[in-house]
Amino acid sequence: MIKITKYILLLFLFGLLILIRWFENDLFYDPYLSFFKNDYLYIDSPRREIAKLVAYTTWRYLLNTLISLWVLYVFFRDKSILKFSVLIYVIAFIVLILFYLFFVVNPRQEDYYIFFNIRRFLIQPIILIILFPAFYYHKIRS
Repeated sequence: MIKITKYILLLFLFGLLILIRWFENDLFYDPYLSFFKNDYLYIDSPRREIAKLVAYTTWRYLLNTLISLWVLYVFFRDKSILKFSVLIYVIAFIVLILFYLFFVVNPRQEDYYIFFNIRRFLIQPIILIILFPAFYYHKIRS
């Protein structure tokens, strides 16, 4: 792939990730968006529809995952990296969504901070931020 095309495609993909974040209030049902912007450590958990919340959180995770996998493939052009990344994303989703469900069903103020961080891994492309430098370091070392 020509370098300029590669960089334009990467810029486009990162733009998509930014747009997902920018329009999160319009695209996704998430009462925790406004909850965590306030002084959440001292207030009760917001009213929520659990099935709808989990569905939209899963949808957002899937969108971020697909774009992140595309970023990794465009940058590294290595199918083994892509396969390993898919495995990481699937395992991470299973583990994180189970903890997420636990905290959504059993909200306790003392657990809000850990819930906030688990939710962050589900709704933001943090796994990409972890995998990208790891794969880059692996690539330059081998």
